[in-house]
Amino acid sequence: MASISPAVVLELEKNSQASTTTSKFVLHDVILRVFLFATSLTSLVALVTSKQTETIPVPFPPYGASVAAEFTDIPAFIYSSAVLSVTCFYSIITTILSFFALVKRSPTSTKLMSCVFSVDVLLLGILASATGAAGEVAYLGLKGNSNVGWNKICNVYDSYCRHIGFSVLTSIFSSMVLSFLIILYIITVSRR
Repeated sequence: MASISPAVVLELEKNSQASTTTSKFVLHDVILRVFLFATSLTSLVALVTSKQTETIPVPFPPYGASVAAEFTDIPAFIYSSAVLSVTCFYSIITTILSFFALVKRSPTSTKLMSCVFSVDVLLLGILASATGAAGEVAYLGLKGNSNVGWNKICNVYDSYCRHIGFSVLTSIFSSMVLSFLIILYIITVSRR
């Protein structure tokens, strides 16, 4: 019976440990990408359903005008909805890729992981900018700006503002999930 050299045993243990690390990475990756889809879709739905019509008093007959507020009135919200749509679509594609890597139990290729990592970083920057733009407009709607004479509107359009605020909050969570995905990739690559 042939004996196995210690170098071969050490190499087998190292490969087994690398496979376990890769499996854990892929499992966490799938979970975070599903959560990214859920948060970005929730944010998108809250944003596109933000519409409210109120009667605003005017000094001439008929003494009131119906004025609607919806997300398409503000370019920052249109930008945010486009970015959230791209984030949803991207999370679906990358979740499927990660799921197949988990099912096959094969380590994902370094080239594919690097490509996904690069797009994650790019998307995080774009999503953060869209969230910041939408958040600033939402803050102006909530507080107004007395220096330039912009009145707050959230005292009139309360449902509209709640939808926008919830959308901005869940968009922040989407940005955090993308940050966690980037950190997960960095930790996994540094352990290899």
